[in-house]
Amino acid sequence: MQNLILVDTDNRKLGVMPRQEAHASPGTLHRAFSIYIFRKNGTELLIQKRSGKKLFAGLWANSCCSHPREGEEITDVAPRRLQEELGFTCALTPVGEFVYQAEDPDGKGAEHEHVTVFRGDVKDDVTVKANPDEVAEWKWIPVKDLRDDMKNHPDNYAPWFHIGIQKT
Repeated sequence: MQNLILVDTDNRKLGVMPRQEAHASPGTLHRAFSIYIFRKNGTELLIQKRSGKKLFAGLWANSCCSHPREGEEITDVAPRRLQEELGFTCALTPVGEFVYQAEDPDGKGAEHEHVTVFRGDVKDDVTVKANPDEVAEWKWIPVKDLRDDMKNHPDNYAPWFHIGIQKT
């Protein structure tokens, strides 16, 4: 059972809690990160449909997101999780932070996270090898088309994605 790092709204560590407990409704504030990978000079974003996830399964989300383990620096774990989920890594730059809370639409729990947002830019020919245990589908999408679809069909997207994309 993975422990999540509990934090206050300023991202100061308060302790740890088993993942299952931290995600019980209404959620206990914990540390997380979201990665946004762009190509074609920032005009396309790699997005994924979540697979094998207890919360918000089947929704489209940013390129990769997860939680650091106790004792890990978030800047070390982000590239590792990108490799584990999508089969590649690249330089990642922290570009912002936010706090949010959201109930799973299927009533399976909640997220309450302090999220560090990372941006990565890759060459057009990067090879994506998605882990099927983590990713049901993935695609590159023009950012303009994505923003239009998120506006017209907001429930197709994970709640943190609506906030995080504004930070990139």
